[in-house]
Amino acid sequence: MSNENFFFHAFIYLAAAVLTVPISKRLGLGSVLGYLIAGVVIGPFGLRLVGQEGQDVMRFAEFGVVMMLFLVGLQLQPELLWRLRVPILGLGGLQMVANVILLSGVGIAFGLSWQAALAIALILPLSSTAIGVQTLTERGLMKTEGGQSAFSVLLFQAVAVIPILALLPLLTTSPAAVSAATTSSSLAGWQQTLLVIGTVGGIIVGGRFLMRPIFRFIAATRLREIFTATALLLVIAITLVMQIVGLSPALGTFVAGVVLAESEYRHELVSTVEPFQSLLLGLFFLSVGASINFNLVFGQPMLVLGLIVGVSILKSGVLIALAKSFRMDLSQSILFAFALVQGDEFAFVLFSFATQTNVLPEQLAGILIAVVALSMLLSPLFMIAYDRLIQPRLITQTEDRDADEIDDNENAVIIAGFGRFGQIVGRLLLANGYSITVLEHNSAQIELLRRFGWKVFYGDASRIDLLYAAGAAQAKLMVVAIDDSEQILEIVDLTRKYFPHLKILARAVDRRHSYELIRRGVDVIQRETFESALSMGVEALKLLGVRSYTAHRAAQTFRHHDEEALHDMAAMEGDDSALMARSRQLSQDLEQILQSDEQEIKHEVDRAWDILAQQKEKK
Repeated sequence: MSNENFFFHAFIYLAAAVLTVPISKRLGLGSVLGYLIAGVVIGPFGLRLVGQEGQDVMRFAEFGVVMMLFLVGLQLQPELLWRLRVPILGLGGLQMVANVILLSGVGIAFGLSWQAALAIALILPLSSTAIGVQTLTERGLMKTEGGQSAFSVLLFQAVAVIPILALLPLLTTSPAAVSAATTSSSLAGWQQTLLVIGTVGGIIVGGRFLMRPIFRFIAATRLREIFTATALLLVIAITLVMQIVGLSPALGTFVAGVVLAESEYRHELVSTVEPFQSLLLGLFFLSVGASINFNLVFGQPMLVLGLIVGVSILKSGVLIALAKSFRMDLSQSILFAFALVQGDEFAFVLFSFATQTNVLPEQLAGILIAVVALSMLLSPLFMIAYDRLIQPRLITQTEDRDADEIDDNENAVIIAGFGRFGQIVGRLLLANGYSITVLEHNSAQIELLRRFGWKVFYGDASRIDLLYAAGAAQAKLMVVAIDDSEQILEIVDLTRKYFPHLKILARAVDRRHSYELIRRGVDVIQRETFESALSMGVEALKLLGVRSYTAHRAAQTFRHHDEEALHDMAAMEGDDSALMARSRQLSQDLEQILQSDEQEIKHEVDRAWDILAQQKEKK
């Protein structure tokens, strides 16, 4: 490709992303669907701006997948894998086994050889890590029970690609055509399998014993650009090696990432490569959209449509059945299935490899690649349907699990919500000898907390009967520490109405939420990031040379002034212009107060705060 063509194609890809993705996001379709649509528009079967032969498109796609899998591998630390071992091995393994059995049976029933049917059954159950993770993260669903389960299955599938690649050559029905492109093309099936194992083993050994000393030497130079160059050199070197032996470069970089996940340079590698991640994933999705062969689709539309529908129903059915067997509620089960319904980016590589090794005929592999690409295009639509049609109808059903019977209801403090915020409050109270009753509405969080020895009861704290059962009539304090602003207000209103004697301490999600809590007369309001941000501000002042006493006094003044402003502005309900004018005035007042304070304490010395600093000055 000439320089002019390279820059032209780069311009087209970036322009398509900039023009299409914001519109897609604004319409609520998500960025992934925007990228895929943009790829279709600029591709060989759209405006034909790029990829007339599809080669440049696949180069972009391969590079995006290579970098993405390297980053995914870097996240797979042993402790993460161990913590998720049950869903990874349970959900991931059972999902794979069930789909392979069912899809193999269907393939044989339609006249395929058992080798071809097994190869297809091994590849089609795989789901896109890029689309699954990106879609769940964009919608804030990664931390849900369904999101975590989907992530566990994706981890299993990413690792499963290695044995699948090793197994495919053993399924060949005739010798592969000799090609000078790779060293593996003229080998027998068992030899290719040994080559896969040997290459992966070489990457593991090299990553563990060779790359660490190299990164240690590079890190000693303290030149960030050289570290970046070394990371890219590693990725490109593995890509070349994998291409020489006829294997997937993405597989090699994924294995390298897993090996380096244990090293002390993991965070540096992530921070070095991560800035490219979103753009590279965008280019990958663009490439997928542009590489869909619509000639095959329009040539046999009913076959392609039937395969997409059939595979989607089969995969979703298996996933929902497994989710229910693992005691997920219906809403989370459907989320789990819809997050994994699409095909995998590895399918392009695996189907090509299956064709190269004569496991699948080229025509059939081309149709299956089109099916996988179209399933990726449709995947965001499944999530939109879940958000807008399914979840609203199931939310009341999923939350109607019977509350736990509370056998510890004579404590002085009730804590509603026991996530990262509520746990700190609870630990401090328990450490000082005060017993607490904890209510939590996330069943997955409860199971996790109970494994760590916490006594937590399942239940919705906005239900009056549950509050009575928790001992609200005898308690002294109600701590509302959940992260849903509307539900916090609902619990506060309920507590104020039925248990007016309770002192209420509530978590405020943001400043406007604080206004609502003030208007309801909540006794203590804690903005979830205010104190930590104020403490960091104090440390920033100290590092800039401000004395400790002066920095803490400035923080106290800021806190006092901001609390007064918060209560003052809470009274201005619904008047945004008045709020903005008052905010500007309060900012000016605060600046004047801090300046006057600085003049007052300019000559003060407080050894209690700055004794160490003064001793250093005397030396």
